[in-house]
Amino acid sequence: MEIGLFFGSFNPIHTGHMIIANLVKETTSVDEVWFIVSPQNPFKKNKNLLHEFDRLDMVNAAIGDDYQFRSSDVEFNMPRPSYTIDTLTVLQEKYPDKKFRLIIGEDNLSSFPKWKNHEMILEHYGLIVYPRPNSEPSDLSSHENVRMIDAPEVDISATLIRKLIKEEKSIKYLVPDQVEALIKSKGFFH
Repeated sequence: MEIGLFFGSFNPIHTGHMIIANLVKETTSVDEVWFIVSPQNPFKKNKNLLHEFDRLDMVNAAIGDDYQFRSSDVEFNMPRPSYTIDTLTVLQEKYPDKKFRLIIGEDNLSSFPKWKNHEMILEHYGLIVYPRPNSEPSDLSSHENVRMIDAPEVDISATLIRKLIKEEKSIKYLVPDQVEALIKSKGFFH
């Protein structure tokens, strides 16, 4: 079974994330997409970042009963900051029967060679890359283990969503309905 791993702070998870996850599942050999919720980086304090368990709850609300999506808190118990290669190694050890692929935005492709053990990620896992606005061209886009997918350039910003919430304006259609309900009931981002 092939699993696409979609890492993010998901602060909050929004419709753009869900569109990309669904397109990866529908247009590649991936059977499931796992949302890997990244914990707070202790070196990058962000007062707008909700607690990791609240963000995991929002991801679970967004997924609902879609059996082809899954959330993961694997990084919550790892040393911080956690590097992608370390998370991939932990997941591969835990699920030796699964083939993992990393889902990243095209805006991260040009800086990908700066990632820790990027060659190992490319060789053993490979990348599924979705388009992002204003992305720099990268030689990696033609690499045999990089799969560029056709998807809309969804430019929904979690920053904008948080700003609208603070201003008590509607976030309808920007986040899944279940996520909006959870944000309202818990008073997130006020």
